[in-house]
Amino acid sequence: MPESTETNAPETPPGQAVSRILRAALDLFSSQGFDAVSMNAVANAAGVSKANIFHHFRSKHELYIAALREACRESRDELEALNLEDGSIGEQLADFAVKHLASMLDNARDTRLILREVLENAPGRAEELARDVFHDGFDRLVETVRLGQRRGELDRDLPPAFIAVMMLAANVFFAQSQDVLRHLPGVDFADDPKRYSRMYMQVLLRGAGRAAT
Repeated sequence: MPESTETNAPETPPGQAVSRILRAALDLFSSQGFDAVSMNAVANAAGVSKANIFHHFRSKHELYIAALREACRESRDELEALNLEDGSIGEQLADFAVKHLASMLDNARDTRLILREVLENAPGRAEELARDVFHDGFDRLVETVRLGQRRGELDRDLPPAFIAVMMLAANVFFAQSQDVLRHLPGVDFADDPKRYSRMYMQVLLRGAGRAAT
């Protein structure tokens, strides 16, 4: 059967329309997955016409990629805000790690959507995901690590991408496992994500830091 009649909503200013469309898409894609969500459903949830959505996004797939990028926006903004001219790169990386985990925990909808796509993406979509969704933020993180190596703060023998992956992996594990961690013996940091981030960054940076001469 054809999709239900689209909402006859009044025209909305372009910037507001895009924001409403992305919010609705994030809500629906994160709770139902890509295949189960229709463009009519997004239009109804956003309070815009389906034609309005297609004015901004050529296809449901393009909207999905835009929603994934929006889910990563806060972390990208935190990386762009790093002041690389002053201060220790290690301290700035540790601050980012804290903020990144806090963002993952505070925005459960976005985190659920991202992790579902990473863990369950359709065959052949991994390259697109890396290129169109994660590339910019990951590249910025890698370049920050590389700058720390050039300044002599971090060991140049470790690939900067490896350090970046370790940072992100530690936060992803915590976000996925926090409820289980609460019940493991000796884990007294499950309800203190800031402390967790600081501790693993301390371990990571001690391992990556240059030995005193």
